[in-house]
Amino acid sequence: MIKHTSLFYRLFPVILTDNGSEFSNPRAIEEDPHDGNILRTLVFYCHAGASFEKGACEVNHGFIRRVSPKGADIPLSQPKISRMMSHINSYAREGLNGRSPYDLFSLIYGEETLQKLGIQRIPAREIILKPELLK
Repeated sequence: MIKHTSLFYRLFPVILTDNGSEFSNPRAIEEDPHDGNILRTLVFYCHAGASFEKGACEVNHGFIRRVSPKGADIPLSQPKISRMMSHINSYAREGLNGRSPYDLFSLIYGEETLQKLGIQRIPAREIILKPELLK
């Protein structure tokens, strides 16, 4: 059985982000929450105003903003975030040859890993990328 830290490292060996306040404590992200002596990932920051350095992450950011527009008063909880990311990651992408991120991820890491992450496959006809998804 894969230890949580090992799986986390396999999925997120590096986290590339901006300098948003949610990433102001990189140690809390990098260190294993059960053993601060174990690094589970490394956090690196993009240059200011250089969102292009995050590549495909910006595509997901655009989808997130469709569902949760900036300034919208939508209280987010883990179940709502998981629902939103399930819909976003089930959406087929031209850049992935018509496959969804969910499909490719499950091919590499398996359905069990997606379940651990709280992500479910959403049938194409049921995908919602609008604020009403979170209501």
